[in-house]
Amino acid sequence: MGPASLVCLVIANMIGAGVFTTSGFALGELGTPLRVLAAWLLGGGLAICGALSYGMLIRQLPESGGEYLFLYRNIHPMAGFVAGWISLLAGFTGAIAFAAITFEIYVLPESPGNGPLHNVLASAVIVIAALVHGFHVRYGTTLQNIMVTLKLLLIVGFIVFAMYSLVQQPWQGITSSLDNNTEVIPFSLGAFAATLMWVSFSYSGFNAAIYVASEAGNAREMVPRAMLYATFIVMLIYLLLNSIFVYAPSSEDIAFKTDVAAIAAQAIGGDVLANAVRAIIAIALFTSVSAMIMAGPRVYARMAKDGLMPQALCFTKAAPGTAIAVQSVLAITVVWVAGLRELLSYLGITLALSSAVTVATLFVVVRKDTAGSYPFNAYPWAPLIYVSLTLLFICIAATKNPWEALAAILTIVSGIFVFLACSAKSVG
Repeated sequence: MGPASLVCLVIANMIGAGVFTTSGFALGELGTPLRVLAAWLLGGGLAICGALSYGMLIRQLPESGGEYLFLYRNIHPMAGFVAGWISLLAGFTGAIAFAAITFEIYVLPESPGNGPLHNVLASAVIVIAALVHGFHVRYGTTLQNIMVTLKLLLIVGFIVFAMYSLVQQPWQGITSSLDNNTEVIPFSLGAFAATLMWVSFSYSGFNAAIYVASEAGNAREMVPRAMLYATFIVMLIYLLLNSIFVYAPSSEDIAFKTDVAAIAAQAIGGDVLANAVRAIIAIALFTSVSAMIMAGPRVYARMAKDGLMPQALCFTKAAPGTAIAVQSVLAITVVWVAGLRELLSYLGITLALSSAVTVATLFVVVRKDTAGSYPFNAYPWAPLIYVSLTLLFICIAATKNPWEALAAILTIVSGIFVFLACSAKSVG
C-alpha cells in the first residue's frame, strides 16, 4: 500500500456516518450553531494531536495491529487483548453498524422504522463490503481508492455549490442567529463534553493507517504522514460541511434530527439537491463501511498470530477472509439490536478512552528508551494535550450519559475476564 492508498484509507474511515448525523443532536443539546462549530474545531485539534502521537508510536513499532499491538508490546499482553477486544466490539463492529444504519436512513428516508426493509439494506451493505475485501487485498484497495476519490470530489462540489448559494441568498440559520429576539439555551459544559465525544467518534478514523502498517512500504515514514495529511484535509472538510449543516436551514429544522445533510441541502436547493446529497452520502458511507471492514480484521489476524484469538482468524495469502466474515456477522448483529443515538454516545466514550490509554503508552516508551532511539518531534506536548483533554471530556460526558459510560466500562471488564479465562485455560 502506497501513500495515496494510506491517505484514502484514513479519509474513508473518518468521513463516515458521524459527520452526517452528529450536528443535529449537537445543535439540540448546545443551542447555537457557533457552539457546534467550536466542538468540531476542538475535536479536530485533538485529532491532529492524536495523529502526531500515533505517528510516534508507529515509528517505534511499524507493524499492523493498532492499539492492540502497542499496548501488548509496551505495557502488558492483557492490556493489548482488552484493546483488541474493544476494537472487536466497539471500534469496528459498532462503528460499521453505525455507518450501515446511517446509510439506510439516507437511502430510504421514507421507510418506517418497522418497515419490511428496516435493517435489511444496512445488512446488505456490510455483506457487499465484506465480499469486496474478502477475496484479495489489491482488488479491495483499488475499489476503495476509486470510491474515496469520487466521494471527495462530490463533497467538494456540494460545498462549492452551497457557498455559491450563500452569495445569492442568506441562509436561514444565519438570519435566525442574528435575530436578537431568539432565545439561547445557557451553555452547559456537560452537553459540550457529550457533543465532543460524538465529534471525537467522527474523527476517530484518523489512526486507520496503523492497522495496515505491515502492508505499507517504509511504514515509519509513510504512515505518520498519511495520518497527519488526511486529518488536516478531513478537519477542513468537517468545518465547511458543518457550517452548511447548522447555518443553511433554521435551527428548529435540524435540532435532534438524524439526516441533517439532506435537510440542509433541501433548504439550499430543494428536492433535487437533497436527493443528490443523499446519493453522495450513500457513497461516503459505503466507503466508510468498506474501509473499516478492510482495517478491523487485521487487528484480529494479528491477535490470532500472537495466540490470543483462534488461528482461523490469521491472515492468509490473499486476505484475512475468516476474520472479515466474523467482523461482518458481528456488525450485522449490532445493526439489528442497537439504537443510533445510544450507539453514538457509547462509541464516542469507548473509543476515546481506548485511544487515550494507547497514546499514554508513549510516556512509557520514552522512559524506557534511555538511549534516545526514537526522536519524537512533537513529544511531549501532542500526547499530553491529547490524553489530558480526552480523559477530562470523557469524565464530564460520563456524568451526562451514565448508561453509555457504564456500557464502555462493561466492555473493558468483559475483555479482562475473557483474557483471564483464556489464560487459565491455556495454563491448565
